[in-house]
Amino acid sequence: MNVASYIYNRYKSENGTNIDEMKLHKLMYFAQRESLIQDNEPLFDAVFYGWKFGPILKEIRIAYRDSAFYDEVPDDVIARILHVMNKVFEEYSAKDSWSLSRLTHGELSWKKSRVGIADGVNGDNPMRLEDIKEDAKRVHQRRAMLSQFGLI
Repeated sequence: MNVASYIYNRYKSENGTNIDEMKLHKLMYFAQRESLIQDNEPLFDAVFYGWKFGPILKEIRIAYRDSAFYDEVPDDVIARILHVMNKVFEEYSAKDSWSLSRLTHGELSWKKSRVGIADGVNGDNPMRLEDIKEDAKRVHQRRAMLSQFGLI
């Protein structure tokens, strides 16, 4: 909830508008993956589900509906997540929700969670943390290669 509240508040502060729910879920997914890339550990323990438009967190869906985000996130939490969140905001916050959805559809973790579920149906399959770790490993390797060639 602290991470979601941080994203919600930072997005509003930087953009002057509330983040839409789809974008919030996608930024949460990218934050989790980025934490696995940078720190080799998850940022939070919640389980993502592979819905038709990409990863979602059920507890964040409820919080969004109920406007239950914290007005302030503790400083120690911000200090712990800031390096991850800066990268996520730099890479993804300016993209629209549908672009982020399409990006998540390329993730192995989302594809595996969709096995046996028809297009257009949300389904209820969890996304495995081990699969998100594989996505993180792939992104980390791509960044290393691009850096080696001076492209980032």
